[in-house]
Amino acid sequence: MSKLLLLDCDSTLSALEGIDELGRLRGPATFKAVEDMTNAAMNGGTPMEAIFAKRLDIIQPTKAELESIGALYISTVEPTAVATLTQLRAAGWTIIIVSGGFTQAIRPLADFLGIARVEAVVLKFKPDGSYAGFDETCPTCRSKGKNVVARRLRAEHQATTVIMVGDGASDLEVKGDADKVIGFGRYAVRAKVKAGADAFIVSLDELPGVVS
Repeated sequence: MSKLLLLDCDSTLSALEGIDELGRLRGPATFKAVEDMTNAAMNGGTPMEAIFAKRLDIIQPTKAELESIGALYISTVEPTAVATLTQLRAAGWTIIIVSGGFTQAIRPLADFLGIARVEAVVLKFKPDGSYAGFDETCPTCRSKGKNVVARRLRAEHQATTVIMVGDGASDLEVKGDADKVIGFGRYAVRAKVKAGADAFIVSLDELPGVVS
């Protein structure tokens, strides 16, 4: 039996929204279009399916660009994350990143934070590194995808407690499949998440006090 702490990545473990940063590489107009779509989904007005492929099709990110986002995640890591995760591990929590972001970009941050498992979306690339789509079987590219992952992880780990932490509507949706949803507002305070979460924090070092 175990205790699972599921953490969002973008605007939670890091200040960045990785997809927006990829959009920024394509210039101001593309950045704005991508950012608007991201916000519409994160605030809970637009289903993830409606924008997931669309944003990537606009950007056409390369393998090298995805790797550069990985380095940016580390340089913008939430300032209390390392110490807090160390403390939570010592208290018996298994920590897993559950994100609608991209596995190849998140993996370097996960390694930096000592997190073995990442449940995110795998992008595909051609041999020359150009974009070739994404793995549509990854649950988190769809609405309620984090719920699917939370249920699967609970069963796999025979977890007595599952807690989801994140800033967006997709994290809030996990209510019912997690024992507690903790909203996070250091980088983005979303009214729907703040109102609906079981607890709301603005720094990860508040987590030990609210997960127990």
